[in-house]
Amino acid sequence: MPQSPNDRILVTNDDGIAAHGLVVLENIARALSDDIWVCAPEQEQSGASHSLSLHLPVRLRKLAEKRFAVSGTPTDCVLLALQQAVPVNEKPVKIVLSGVNYGSNAADDVTYSGTVAAAMEGTILGVPSIALSQLVEDGTEPYWETAQTHAPDLIKKLVAAGWPRNTLININFPHCPPDKVKGIRVCPQGKRKVSVALTPRLDVKGRPYYWIGGERDNTPDKAGVDIDFLHNGYITVTPLILDLTDYPTIDHLRAACQPS
Repeated sequence: MPQSPNDRILVTNDDGIAAHGLVVLENIARALSDDIWVCAPEQEQSGASHSLSLHLPVRLRKLAEKRFAVSGTPTDCVLLALQQAVPVNEKPVKIVLSGVNYGSNAADDVTYSGTVAAAMEGTILGVPSIALSQLVEDGTEPYWETAQTHAPDLIKKLVAAGWPRNTLININFPHCPPDKVKGIRVCPQGKRKVSVALTPRLDVKGRPYYWIGGERDNTPDKAGVDIDFLHNGYITVTPLILDLTDYPTIDHLRAACQPS
């Protein structure tokens, strides 16, 4: 965990090396440390989830001192940064920050998100990691200053508290100015009533094709979850664990699978 201005921070995202949210995250990181390394995808990788490039070569391009672009996924970026680009033997990376994503990564989005996946990869490789996303309402400009204003102090609090080795932190910022944020809620991941939108279209030859994504129902399945608090003006903090095992169901299925 970073404890001093000299601690090394790795910054990445899934919106690409040219994304404005990456600039915002660099500013956040520089409020915490003077040793910032950036490694992000050449192109936007939204929705890439925890995908790894296994069947294509991945190129690592140095853009400037401590700044790299990768021709692959957010997972590739963190892997290449921690094992190739950043000289971790001389000084280890103390934390991975991923984002700031254009749009929230709450509820069902967590499993699709390349932003969350980058933090997941950092966690797998033994580095405490945080994903940060900024909610954007349709047809409006994002309040980037909300994440930039509130994130440094929040990250300091989280680092001081600490979290388990196999857990990553998912933070979402509401769509409002910094002074309109109602507070911070540490809460569980929720679920939308409707998940992914699918829009059928016809091309010029009358053949069907589909757009995945678009407008969705942001109504949470229950109160007190990330998507509920986020859309009501709160910053949400959700600890996510790498172990996806449904432990309460194990005994039930063991019994069902025993020979009769």
